[in-house]
Amino acid sequence: MKTKIFTLFLSLFVFQFGIAQEKPLRILMIGAHPDDCDIKSGGTAALFSQLGHEVKFLSLTNGDAGHMEMGGGMLAVRRMAETQQVAQRLGITYEVMDHHDGELMPTLEIRKAVIRKIREWEADVVISHRTNDYHPDHRYTGVLVQDAAFMVGVPNIASDTPPLRKNPVFLYYQDHFQKPNPFSPDIAIDITSVIDQKIYALDAHVSQFYEWLPWISNDPDEIPNDKEERIQWLKSKRALSPNPTVKAALEKWYGSEAADKAQFAEAFEICEYGSQPNEAEIKRLFPMLGKSKN
Repeated sequence: MKTKIFTLFLSLFVFQFGIAQEKPLRILMIGAHPDDCDIKSGGTAALFSQLGHEVKFLSLTNGDAGHMEMGGGMLAVRRMAETQQVAQRLGITYEVMDHHDGELMPTLEIRKAVIRKIREWEADVVISHRTNDYHPDHRYTGVLVQDAAFMVGVPNIASDTPPLRKNPVFLYYQDHFQKPNPFSPDIAIDITSVIDQKIYALDAHVSQFYEWLPWISNDPDEIPNDKEERIQWLKSKRALSPNPTVKAALEKWYGSEAADKAQFAEAFEICEYGSQPNEAEIKRLFPMLGKSKN
């Protein structure tokens, strides 16, 4: 009888412990504008969502300057609606803060707001821009997130929101800027299996990918009218092959054979200011690593 009771107790313990171990990760991706997270990490977000983890995109500005014909509140409302379409298409949460596009500054007030957002989400991982970037909103978003990286655990800062007991791992999105130092891909995710889902998410940003961005970049291509043709055109613009440094990171995490088959990838650099993960922790926080579906 005692043996049966012990076996039952052990089974319940293992069952409960297993559930605890399978607690969903909470990933917070922070961008300056209501499309930055999508561009930089939409495929990774889709993979996290498929695995049952919780992902939030957070835009620090409302995007109310990003258009050649409309602006202000009307544009902000339109772009908010686009983000909610993205949320449905990726299976994530999307939040937009009400700061003016092109006017973001690394103020104490906004730093505290970012600290609160990270705490409220109880983030395991936070990903954002590096501080060397062409756009001031991107640079200052990077500064704000870096400035929050330690403070999220300090109880007397933004004391109306409980501090985190464990500092998240903070990472940077990939970029191509070389000075003062180039992006270094510590983690590379094979997103080939979800590239069409990522492009479909980007397609929701009609105001950006089919209007504003072609205009501001003087893109000579004629935007197709047919929806399917538009998506294929967008894929030709936004689905790029891994560069040599990202390819090397893919080989580290997936092996050379799988890396050779990875047509599309997203890469991230570990920030020195948050928790510093070892290889085992990286694999726990990015459970899709080494599990290519190609």
